[in-house]
Amino acid sequence: MSDKYEKLWQEKGEKIAEILESLYPDPPIPLDHEDPYTLLVAVLLSAQCTDKRVNKVTPELFSMANTPEDMVTHSVEEIKAIIRPCGLSPRKSQAIYDLSHILLREHGGKVPQSLVELEKLPGVGHKTASVVMAQAFGEPMFPVDTHIHRLAHRWGLSNGKNVKQTEKDLKGIFPEEIWNDLHLQIIFYGREYCPARGHDVAACPICRYYGTDEVKGMM
Repeated sequence: MSDKYEKLWQEKGEKIAEILESLYPDPPIPLDHEDPYTLLVAVLLSAQCTDKRVNKVTPELFSMANTPEDMVTHSVEEIKAIIRPCGLSPRKSQAIYDLSHILLREHGGKVPQSLVELEKLPGVGHKTASVVMAQAFGEPMFPVDTHIHRLAHRWGLSNGKNVKQTEKDLKGIFPEEIWNDLHLQIIFYGREYCPARGHDVAACPICRYYGTDEVKGMM
């Protein structure tokens, strides 16, 4: 990318960050949780499921077991019966049961404050691990889910080939100190102003300000 286009890219990122900060100056964590362990479980459950549905399911799950010690005293079938509304319940219930055993056996019952160690846990991919590192431990991360991936492409901030490339592109545009808030701001903005379907450009502050195709060829 030429210096000219890189400067335009950075200026665009700064403007988008300003818009998001003005709309969501203190973005809340959308998944209800009590501590790193319950956040880890909630994020795992959110795969291919809405945060709203996860928040309806986790109170019953965490009333049954909200620590690894308690979770392993229950069967996979008991866990599955509660989390079924979240979808993929056979795989997710097994992952919750297995990772709870691993936390007890290898980490003293604590969620590790390490991206590498988190990614070794069953059912925990890079995005889930990044969310836990950012939201439970305050480490600068830029978790990219399909929604952020879609918006980054729509706004011309990434070429949209895959979430890994999108994460790299976004980290190159935005300063590290705003990553943790920014990924939440983008999620909230997408829901309110920039949906995948029925998108009204005139009512979308970012797309109204920037054309969605203006940086094609810059990547």
